[in-house]
Amino acid sequence: MNRSDIRFAIPSNGRLEKDALTFMDACGLPVKRRNPRQYTATIRGLPGVTALWQRQNDIVRGIRQGSLDFAIVGLDALSERCPTNQPELCENILVLHDELGISHCELHLAVPSQWGDVNTLADLKEKAKVLDPLRIATKFPNLTQQFMLDKGIEPFETVKADGTLEIAPAIDFADIIVDLVSTGTTLKANALKQIDDGMLIHSQGVLVASKQALKDRPEVLETARILLEYFAAYLRAKDSYTVTANVRGDSPEAVSAMMLHKENIRGLQGPTISKVVPHQLTEEADNQWYAINIIVRRDALSDAIREIREIGGSGVIVTEVRYIFEEEPVRYRAMLEALNLR
Repeated sequence: MNRSDIRFAIPSNGRLEKDALTFMDACGLPVKRRNPRQYTATIRGLPGVTALWQRQNDIVRGIRQGSLDFAIVGLDALSERCPTNQPELCENILVLHDELGISHCELHLAVPSQWGDVNTLADLKEKAKVLDPLRIATKFPNLTQQFMLDKGIEPFETVKADGTLEIAPAIDFADIIVDLVSTGTTLKANALKQIDDGMLIHSQGVLVASKQALKDRPEVLETARILLEYFAAYLRAKDSYTVTANVRGDSPEAVSAMMLHKENIRGLQGPTISKVVPHQLTEEADNQWYAINIIVRRDALSDAIREIREIGGSGVIVTEVRYIFEEEPVRYRAMLEALNLR
């Protein structure tokens, strides 16, 4: 397939579409669509790349066949359409980033709440023998079948369903369901409960690409580098702060030693320390002040401020961090190695 454009697919409906667009914007690569009825758009910062809206089934198929170059897709949808027992189906798909941190959910077994004697897979195994077979309504037949076989739960049969699954047991369309669960509220509202050890997969948004396009087209490889640079920089900086303060000390080394003895003010690779030049050379100015600069995680901020005060720090300034760029993203190196380009 000879073409010169670069295509980036986004799921066309559901929570993942909204989360993917929000994520791209946060990464500094906003998708710009002139009106919501259009199914194509541009991506600021990636000239020559066209964003396309497609259903997840078509996204996986498009990457597999080479009609798409990049996509954000749910790990659940990808795993269902790329079963582990048929690796040849998705030879052209390379997962570039498997932890975008968006659209978290679980693919889970759910049984009628009235089944008081079924709370674990061991219980379900016994129930399946009684029902002979256990009927499972799901939109994920491949993942469901593999899970049930791996757990030794037989006999069973999968019942394909395209609509709302939660009603299936109530209308005797199936005995149980396998469906995506975020909070469990919908299950409870429909008299269903999760099996304690019945999670098939923990899913979230992932970035995938066409291996062939990465190998054959330098401009696609360069686009992958930019995507991974910004994705990694945003995710590394997420929930982080730059903390600046003034600390008295005899030397930068002495201030550093005090900081490195603390748990939360050590910095990424160590603190950045510079001498403060006083307004006037007074006797007080002889006690040297140093400005320190460190990156601190949100959940450690309170402890970090306390530790700065413990070493004599004052004038603490806290600002949010948008990006932290590495020398070279780990996942970019992994991509080059997977393509035998390094």
